[in-house]
Amino acid sequence: MVYDYEVFKKHIFDMTNIDLNCYKERQMKRRIDALIAKHKIASYEAYVSQLKKEREMFDEFVNYLTINVSEFYRNPEQWELLEKEILPFLFEKHGKQLKIWSAACSTGDEPYSLVMLLSKIMPLTSIKIIATDIDNQVLEKAQLGLYNAKSLKTLPLEFQSKYFTKINDRTYQISDKIKSRVEFKKHNLLKDEYPQGCHLIVCRNVLIYFTEEAKNDIYLKFANSLKTDGMLFVGSTEQILQPSKLGYDSFRSFFYRKA
Repeated sequence: MVYDYEVFKKHIFDMTNIDLNCYKERQMKRRIDALIAKHKIASYEAYVSQLKKEREMFDEFVNYLTINVSEFYRNPEQWELLEKEILPFLFEKHGKQLKIWSAACSTGDEPYSLVMLLSKIMPLTSIKIIATDIDNQVLEKAQLGLYNAKSLKTLPLEFQSKYFTKINDRTYQISDKIKSRVEFKKHNLLKDEYPQGCHLIVCRNVLIYFTEEAKNDIYLKFANSLKTDGMLFVGSTEQILQPSKLGYDSFRSFFYRKA
């Protein structure tokens, strides 16, 4: 493709506020090239032109660009640690009215998992989760609350039977009682202001796609969003190598306490 990728990135930022410079270039460029080839478009320039004219193609691009691999209770052992050690610590330090933010929440599996876990401890009416993502399409899917059986494979059976209705052999609908406890908003981790005064931030298996510079910037912003003794819960493929430089102590594997 003759059209310069650097120029393409500038156009995408103008159109979406997504800064492709913050993503690992080889991996992201490969994804974009595959999508352009799928539509049999000859250049970045022609693709930008089509994105400006066709809303459906534009929505597909944003959806394809963002990584949306999610499931309920992903890595169950970490959710058990959250239940048995992290939440009791947070309750002791801050009481039970916790401000919880699920950042880059994708299709809602994660914030809904948080509501179900907390429902074991307190009434549903006392639970409120803030859930954000950059992708409008996945936020719409999250608010719809329809999931395939594969998404539920690691979710405890007690939650499956209590909070899901089977629509057909492959599709399940989550209970409105759970949906009502999550407030979904569009949010760009690289650009927008962060919620303040959080006691728990959950951001898992997302930052692996960012450059080291962008990751550190986001971790610093998370630290600023957390109250002292608040917790950041990251994914099993992520690790903060020098947490003290970013304002954290390593509390347990994949859990970092704001110092």
